[in-house]
Amino acid sequence: MKHGKKYSDGAKLIDRTKLYESAEALDLAVQTAKAKFDETIEVHVRLGVDSRHADQQVRGAVVLPNGTGKDVRVAVFAKGDLAKAAEAAGADVVGEADLVQKIQGGWMDFDVAIASPDMMGFVGRLGKVLGPRGLMPSPKAGTVTTDVAKAVTEAKAGKIEYRLDKSNIIHCPIGKASFGKEKLLENFNALLDAIIKAKPAAAKGQYIRSCAVAATMGPGIRINPNKVGTAAAE
Repeated sequence: MKHGKKYSDGAKLIDRTKLYESAEALDLAVQTAKAKFDETIEVHVRLGVDSRHADQQVRGAVVLPNGTGKDVRVAVFAKGDLAKAAEAAGADVVGEADLVQKIQGGWMDFDVAIASPDMMGFVGRLGKVLGPRGLMPSPKAGTVTTDVAKAVTEAKAGKIEYRLDKSNIIHCPIGKASFGKEKLLENFNALLDAIIKAKPAAAKGQYIRSCAVAATMGPGIRINPNKVGTAAAE
């Protein structure tokens, strides 16, 4: 595969045979973010579980201490007092059956969808639209809740959802290159702590198999999987 000059220059900073400490890896990720825009720093974690089994699913959400650096657009399915609470908390759009119809018509101008439990009968119709995009409200992710105001506030503050893909890998953004190493490390540790805490009882052997970070346009940097999260840093 052919890469551009900026990617190649960044790759020269990285020892492909080395497993880095988290802080050093994130410092390198920032250094390799040479694009003209503020690149997102992404984490990729491969777990020792089998996502085909229900008792080995890993999914949840965590509020990153320093946010994601992204202006998050929130859509809320609610009515009555809950709709008013969502609007007061800063939701970008609030509705019920009318919002379902709008999305069925092709409107997708939002990053997070939140629903009150009584709205899931309506929202369920959007499964084929929202599901593949990872936008379907879920109790596990805290996006189906009676406290819609709190959910909106957390989403705006930088709450991200993590979940296994079919390859047993979790992919998550943890902020922008402009955050710098320290803020990115705080976000990284918060995410890894959440993933470690969510370890299924049915998981056997090594849980964190591999871990890597990369800027949007930069090369991957491998992290020692035995030294991730807050506990490893102490």
